[in-house]
Amino acid sequence: MTFVGPRQINPRRRLLRGACVWAGAASAAAAGWPLAALAEPTVRRWPAGKPAPPLRLLDLDGKTWRLEALPGHPVVLNFWATWCDPCRAEMPSLAAMARRHERAGLVVLTVNYREPPATIRRFLEATPTPMPVLLDTEGEATNAWTPRVFPSTVLIDRSGVPRHTVVGDLDWAGALARELVEPLLAAPRTT
Repeated sequence: MTFVGPRQINPRRRLLRGACVWAGAASAAAAGWPLAALAEPTVRRWPAGKPAPPLRLLDLDGKTWRLEALPGHPVVLNFWATWCDPCRAEMPSLAAMARRHERAGLVVLTVNYREPPATIRRFLEATPTPMPVLLDTEGEATNAWTPRVFPSTVLIDRSGVPRHTVVGDLDWAGALARELVEPLLAAPRTT
């Protein structure tokens, strides 16, 4: 796993086995991501000074979700598709994390990339999830938030500032996930 931030772990190992490149080789290379399957998830700090892109999407029930409507909540945005094997593999541990941290105010939103609601509902019949599924029908949110690899997950603090992007599937019950999520759950600092 490559962690770009407070600690570095084997920075030369940037191959992602647990991810699906969705934008084609040229787009992935232009985004700075390797073309081979990634061996382990890669964690990157959100670029300093880069604001959170807008997020305004409908869920499967027609409810509109906006990031700015969740002040004071840490948010995990998971970008995925039903055709992506690593996305499907990651979903149960992501759902378990959402349930585990619900009382702490964590909001986990899954953003589906350009699939029809009927396809998503069929998937959810086999793999129920407590998390809202937002519909990115045109792919604009996915383009704005991710490096064009699935799954990609953006971790956002209580003040609405993105902190990290995880590229590739992650065990959300594991040590790395705890290291990334626990700071988001900490009470906001008062000045």
